[in-house]
Amino acid sequence: MNKKEIKFRDPVVEKVVNKFTSRSDVGFKKYGVTLRDDPGNLFTWLNHLQEELMDGILYIERAKEEFTDGIQEEILEYLKGMEVKDEKIL
Repeated sequence: MNKKEIKFRDPVVEKVVNKFTSRSDVGFKKYGVTLRDDPGNLFTWLNHLQEELMDGILYIERAKEEFTDGIQEEILEYLKGMEVKDEKIL
């Protein structure tokens, strides 16, 4: 295992690097090899990538629903708090 000291300027980059390292550890524990030593072929890797991207699309869609639902609730709460001064506007 290689060890490398890194000084990060950006805490966001540091957070992402830490997540990559953690993800690599999970993969190694599960499969017993590094990605570099994975005996799979190009087709297998592309299939894994496709599955991961499809999962990502599902999470994006769910997040959009959560965001949209939250915005709608906020708008309704805001409107409930407003006084109606001119019913013609409605």
